[in-house]
Amino acid sequence: MKAINLGSRKVLSTVLKLIIPAMIAQFINVLYSIVDRMYVGNIEGIGDTALAAVGVCAPITTLISSFAFLIGTGGAPIFAMALGEGREDNAKKILSNAAYALVVLAVIVAAGFLIFAKPVLYTFGASDATYGYARQYLMIYAAGSLFSITATGLNQYITAQGYSGIGMTTTVIGAVANIALDPLFIFVFRMDVAGAALATILSQFLSFLFVVIFLRLKGTKIRLTFAKPDMRVIGRIIKLGISPFIIMASDSLIIIVQNAILQSRGGADGDTWITVSTVVQAFFSLISMPMLGISTGSQPVLSYAYGAKNGALIKRAEMWITIACLVFTTFMTVVSLFAAAPFVSLFTKNAEIAERSVWGIRVFMIGVIPLSFQYAFVDSFTALGQPKYAITLSLIRKVVFFLGSIIAFPLIWDVSAAFYAEPVADIAASILSSIVFFIVFPKVIRRRVNGEDDLRKRKFHHRRQAAQD
Repeated sequence: MKAINLGSRKVLSTVLKLIIPAMIAQFINVLYSIVDRMYVGNIEGIGDTALAAVGVCAPITTLISSFAFLIGTGGAPIFAMALGEGREDNAKKILSNAAYALVVLAVIVAAGFLIFAKPVLYTFGASDATYGYARQYLMIYAAGSLFSITATGLNQYITAQGYSGIGMTTTVIGAVANIALDPLFIFVFRMDVAGAALATILSQFLSFLFVVIFLRLKGTKIRLTFAKPDMRVIGRIIKLGISPFIIMASDSLIIIVQNAILQSRGGADGDTWITVSTVVQAFFSLISMPMLGISTGSQPVLSYAYGAKNGALIKRAEMWITIACLVFTTFMTVVSLFAAAPFVSLFTKNAEIAERSVWGIRVFMIGVIPLSFQYAFVDSFTALGQPKYAITLSLIRKVVFFLGSIIAFPLIWDVSAAFYAEPVADIAASILSSIVFFIVFPKVIRRRVNGEDDLRKRKFHHRRQAAQD
């Protein structure tokens, strides 16, 4: 229950207290996703086909989760800024409006996927062989998405208050429950793919209960209240959340396109290539999601310092965040050299799929170390309330570099070339983001410390008031 002092001069200590629980939470989050796929891949008689079906659903579940980041990661920085400015009343208002937005979005998203399940699944790469299993998984997951979206979104506001350990606990509860329920529903109750989806939703419901109860406790610094909805506040949250939303949603778009290309260009091996991609993406998530934990989990200290106009704290925090990303990706690159084959063996006994998956993992790892700069720099712009830079850099990486490569490479070479789109996009985007960061970042800090942002806001307010009069 003890909150971290986000304004402490012990910057490295503060950053570590934020990023270690966030990394662990994301790692555990990935772990129970992997456990889902591991159990599904070992269902007797249908394992490989069922795993391909879950792989088709993976970008859909990622897309559903991205709406949580739209409101969670969008509102948490301005929430932390309000705390840095000493405006707890404003922070309460942001939290209550975020809760409203999450519930409304969750209902809309669930309804959309339930209604359009069939065309969505075939668009995302389902075949006649995998459609039945994919539909079972999606219908159950979408029906319970209210819990996953709301729990994930509101958990960002727990971390933004400095309760990093509580934020980690939210994820641990869901992960442990899911790992325990998976074999029960899949094998004991013989529910197969539907059992995996049901175990996931029940686990997320437990996380949802924990988050809501904690935010309503009297001892919580900023409690969840139910003030009157304010569309201006929701608009600010969405504006800043567009960047993390695009990052998450575009991941889904990429996997959609990749699955479609693997299915069409792979011919008779289309489902096999999708299975390979599912395993490779599972391993890559062991790097990308914990690194997202570093870059987004550390945002509260940047946002708090920005609200307090502490430029020195921002610079030191950003330096340690970048170093943390580099250390982690270097370590995971070394680990991948030895762990790829054992990891793949958890999912399949098919020698051909295993061989292709190990190769795919090594291809994906080529650009992982440079990717550190992309995560550290882009998410820092979000934390400092600069969405235009974060959005632009995110779009360029995913749409221009990645999407362009994944479409072009299989046309020039064969279907396996699609896997090279990841390292090409990671390296190119990291170079561009680094250039933009070193030009823009000092200017953003200088404007804030000198009060130029406040002056611009006052002038804008006066002009708008004059126009209304």
